Amino acid sequence: MLIGVIADDFTGASDIANTLSKGVAPEGGLLTAQYCGVPATSANSDIQAGVIALKSRTSPVNDAISESLAALDWLLSQGCSQIIFKYCSTFDSTPTGNIGPVAEALAIAMDENNVLVCPAFPGAGRTVYQGHLFVHDRLLNESGMQHHPLTPMTDPDIRRWLQKQTAWRVSHLPVGELHEGRFAPRSISSDTQTTEKTFLVADAISDNDLIALGAAFQGARLLTGGSGIAMGLPRNFFKKGLPQPTKSTVLSNMGDGAILAGSCSGATRQQIEAHAENHPVLDIDVPSVLSGSLDSAALVEFFTKHRQDAPLVYSSSAPEIVAQIQEDYGVARVAEALEQLFAETATKLIDLGFTRIVVAGGETSGSVAKALCHHSSVEAMHIGIEIDPGVPILHLDTSKPICLALKSGNFGARNFFKKALDMMKGTA
Repeated sequence: MLIGVIADDFTGASDIANTLSKGVAPEGGLLTAQYCGVPATSANSDIQAGVIALKSRTSPVNDAISESLAALDWLLSQGCSQIIFKYCSTFDSTPTGNIGPVAEALAIAMDENNVLVCPAFPGAGRTVYQGHLFVHDRLLNESGMQHHPLTPMTDPDIRRWLQKQTAWRVSHLPVGELHEGRFAPRSISSDTQTTEKTFLVADAISDNDLIALGAAFQGARLLTGGSGIAMGLPRNFFKKGLPQPTKSTVLSNMGDGAILAGSCSGATRQQIEAHAENHPVLDIDVPSVLSGSLDSAALVEFFTKHRQDAPLVYSSSAPEIVAQIQEDYGVARVAEALEQLFAETATKLIDLGFTRIVVAGGETSGSVAKALCHHSSVEAMHIGIEIDPGVPILHLDTSKPICLALKSGNFGARNFFKKALDMMKGTA
């Protein structure tokens, strides 16, 4: 294994696994596997990049650090020479959040004093310019992320936001300096003269910027960022003579499909609206879930009734409705109840012959993926073709193959849900 990734949620893990698997032309990418938590056994010897999916984005800080360090130990034991700490391309975190502390802990464990920070993912509309994060043509705090129920982003300045979370110095690499190539000679940590512990927030407004950062940081043992930061890294290994891996995934005899949406993002709500025009959907009443009058059995009944028609169940509401429910019942209680509901439903669907599962939302995806991996006694998921930017098909090797698509809330085209199910069946 050459590159190891520690991802703070499951959709982000599949996002960067997709990036590493694709690489860039003409070389292509690495043979990549995604793991549900820290594996108990060694990776297959042919795996070149391993992505460990944690559910640590909103965990208590000490738990997130502990889990991330355990993931680091396993990845280093597999031979990884480069580690990436992957977080969301919208830098989902609070002023007391986990990105800074986890990055610090990993850097100290790896004896790295200068660490890159770059959440940019231009393919999904996320760019960093002058240290500020944009979502398409909007600053992050005007993009809808300011209403996120768990990690509201109210400041687009990544330097200022990160500085709230760390005692390290936060510096900046302007895009102009990157374009002019003036940064390359001092970009690699081992060549940097200063011993001051520094996080370097890098601008990136195009894929070419990310590829340039990959080249500049090819000798860095630790990088942090969104999935885009991995774009140019496979090329570094191919230039050293790494043979191109053989990748083959054949979809056949796939069973019925189901869609579980737990994201409240604007993009997901638009996708639900589009799907409801031609397919059955069920809106989850959160108070009924909390009272026990609506459970996984009811959701399974809905799915089995409409199993041929791409059915969708969702708990996605407008920000003001979500805020009121959280105020009435508590943020943690609502989140835990919904995640458990979706996880139980997914495992029951697999037992009933559903083999194509689409999930929207980071926390929901984490709960479902962990439940299915545990239920199927599978640790690794293999990376298949890309549905939309940042969302690949994931394959679980079981007696009857299972396909997953884990979609971050803001990712995907308006027709994503039906498109995902069709591509899993090989009909798109």
